[in-house]
Amino acid sequence: MVRIPITGIGVVAPGAIGVDAFRALLAGGRSSVVEIDRFDTAGLSAHKAALLRDFKPRDYIAPMKMRRMNALSRLGVAAAKLAIDDCGAAPGPETGVAIGTSFGPVQTSVEYMQEYVEKGPSLAPPQLFAESVANAPGSHIAIEWGLRGFNVTITQRESSALAAAMYAATQIVKGSVPSALIGGVEEANEMLFSVLDRIGALAHANGTADEAARPFDRRRNGIALGEGGAVLIAGAGTRKPYGWLSGFGIARDTTASISDWGSDPQRVVVAMQAALDDAELPLESIDAIYASANGSLRGDAVEQQAIQSLFGANVPPVVATKGLFGEYAAGGALQLAAALIALDEQKLHASPGFEQGDLPVTRETRDAELRHLLVHSVSAGGGIVCAVLSREGA
Repeated sequence: MVRIPITGIGVVAPGAIGVDAFRALLAGGRSSVVEIDRFDTAGLSAHKAALLRDFKPRDYIAPMKMRRMNALSRLGVAAAKLAIDDCGAAPGPETGVAIGTSFGPVQTSVEYMQEYVEKGPSLAPPQLFAESVANAPGSHIAIEWGLRGFNVTITQRESSALAAAMYAATQIVKGSVPSALIGGVEEANEMLFSVLDRIGALAHANGTADEAARPFDRRRNGIALGEGGAVLIAGAGTRKPYGWLSGFGIARDTTASISDWGSDPQRVVVAMQAALDDAELPLESIDAIYASANGSLRGDAVEQQAIQSLFGANVPPVVATKGLFGEYAAGGALQLAAALIALDEQKLHASPGFEQGDLPVTRETRDAELRHLLVHSVSAGGGIVCAVLSREGA
């Protein structure tokens, strides 16, 4: 695949607004998962999440426009503005938009249905209905900057943002658009948290360990919910690229149920190898892996087995960032942004929550010579997308 530069990064993350603050969060290696004070968690097993604390949408969006946006759309537009400012050039009118979101505007849908039930269909607010669809953030981004290229939203759980990046990269290579805004958005809310808790998906205290996401760790027992937005500028900009999208691979684990991970690591291997083939790179060129691992029992296990199967005795360093900012945060786009910053800084990041395991998972931030990174997204439901990021354009 022709390599595509990433020239701008905009981040609205727990503990970090803007790319410089995100660099500091990654360098510090301290988890942003905290006790929830936004809603009541009494009666639930989990009580922590990675929540936005200092995000002020009015700093990025005009008040009259902001009134027409829900929380998810505000995250997307703010992250897009930060990315455009970072890249140093306004996107052209033919620019495309590809956004990923794992669950979409759950809170808006809840509010709309409450109004619908209480007041009837004729009095339910139409503005809430317009914002209850997953593609609202991408639409607002296109409207804000007058972008007339493709506009797609992908909902593929943990793989959403990387799948969006793959779609955008394909369109750029085909010549359909000269550039694209790629990213993801996700919000934490009481409905989503409660459902995930009741199906046993969230990390929780269990008598031997406190509540924390522990990607790849033997003591892991679930994910930490996270929220945020991240947008990347692909194919345009005036600054030196953070890195280059070099290849993608996709596969599906048919052993997975609709809401859980499967048990076939070879399907993950297929996606990893396809990304390498697309990038025209040998296995030994990969200097590190930015993993999808989030602390889930089955998801981490199938990814670990795939890594060991493909790399054998020569597994490169593995970075698991979701202990920092939780799962679903920005639909996986924060993980991709972290890998690009690693290339730019030539540093591997720490993996909070990992202490004991069978992979060479990083425990602290350290300098490293990084040419090519493999980025994984293995989702519940069986979707798998992998990407190769490169330091140079050729």
